[in-house]
Amino acid sequence: MSNIKETARQFFDACETGKGWEVCKEFCHPEATFSCQADALANIRTLADYTEWMKGLLTPIPDASYEIRSFAVDEDRNSVAAYGILKGTHTGDGGPISPTGKSVSADYVYVMEFDSDRIRNMTKIWNDLYSLKQLGWA
Repeated sequence: MSNIKETARQFFDACETGKGWEVCKEFCHPEATFSCQADALANIRTLADYTEWMKGLLTPIPDASYEIRSFAVDEDRNSVAAYGILKGTHTGDGGPISPTGKSVSADYVYVMEFDSDRIRNMTKIWNDLYSLKQLGWA
């Protein structure tokens, strides 16, 4: 179980920097699931699809970056929780509307559940409407 912290950290970085499933799959079970109670992600059920969604987000927000505020291992439950802040500005094409020049600063939490040394499920806790309003998308 001691490796889950490093695996979670590497996954978090790969996901947040838009590496997509091709890189992120190294840290996950092939059929890893995903859940989030946010309308923007309502149709995403696999971690593969989520990592590709994150990769796509870097097109309209090319300067996206993250800051980790908390990173905690729950050994009893074989899980890792990471609290981060994503920041960036909508300057690129590919969003729901033309570039707005508006910035986002979005708080979110990933709870990564492990089976052995690989992520089997991840839940994202995020207020998508607040972020979309900041960007001028809602």
